[in-house]
Amino acid sequence: MIDFLHGMLAMAAFTVGLFFLRYWRMTRDSLFLYFCVAFWLLAANWTIPSYSAELVPHAHVLRFLGFALIAYAVFAKNRSPQRG
Repeated sequence: MIDFLHGMLAMAAFTVGLFFLRYWRMTRDSLFLYFCVAFWLLAANWTIPSYSAELVPHAHVLRFLGFALIAYAVFAKNRSPQRG
């Protein structure tokens, strides 16, 4: 049951990453690209435990990198000079 729920979470995170990739292609705003990669890292984080029990302790690194990437993207977006 847990593997099924992890699969659902991975599919949802991957789909959200695809939406951010589409928005990045339309606007070329790096915030969307960072969010896309971050959600794909989260999808990998939920996929890895289903394949290998030995990699479970290392899968948390992907979750940390995903959230760190989101934090960096928001910080970089707020620090950039405003256009207009």
